Amino acid sequence: MTLIYLVRHGETDWNRARRIQGSTDIPLNDTGRAQAARSGRLLARRSWDGIASSPLSRAFETGAIIANEVGIAADEIEVLDDLVERRYGDAEGLDDRELAQLFPGDSPVPGRERREDVAARVIPALVALAERYERDRSDGSPDARLIVTTHGGVIRTVLNHVSPQVKYHRGIPITNGSVHSFRHVDGAIELVLFNDPIDIESVADDCVDFDEQNAVEYREVDSEPRAQ
Repeated sequence: MTLIYLVRHGETDWNRARRIQGSTDIPLNDTGRAQAARSGRLLARRSWDGIASSPLSRAFETGAIIANEVGIAADEIEVLDDLVERRYGDAEGLDDRELAQLFPGDSPVPGRERREDVAARVIPALVALAERYERDRSDGSPDARLIVTTHGGVIRTVLNHVSPQVKYHRGIPITNGSVHSFRHVDGAIELVLFNDPIDIESVADDCVDFDEQNAVEYREVDSEPRAQ
């Protein structure tokens, strides 16, 4: 078994302005760097076997800051292209008001990546990452622990895919710097739902939830039927 802790990147100026980022490469701001360091200090309570990151700079810098806190060299961070944020097409760069003007109601957004396509690249990437570490520990040593720095749309997709009972549930905040623990067991990714104190403490009161920063995500979450 491998424990995988997905960490959302720290704040960017577009997060603050509630502009949709997606594949647009927006760097961390100073608040985001402080949030990443705070997450790193929380994660430093444990020992870690490795860090992987999305290639976008806001996620990679978050990973580098966390690596410094947990005692892993930044040049050991593994960049995985499949962990990149969901593409939001023509909505990227828009805030909630601009989105409503250009694509009112349930109007489709050209170029938006389907959530099932995000899952189709992210889940296999996490499984492959975990399996590589498990092969290296075939001598029976303790389970591996991995940190993965990525994005709100990726984390939302993983949550929806692996745990249908909490699909589109607003009770799991995905704030900047928040930590979400999963485990890899027999080729599958499973949710560890706030059973780890680090998950709970990583959600700071002064941080905004991802769905409120990204109007496309908010629209999808608000329109989908809730699981019973």
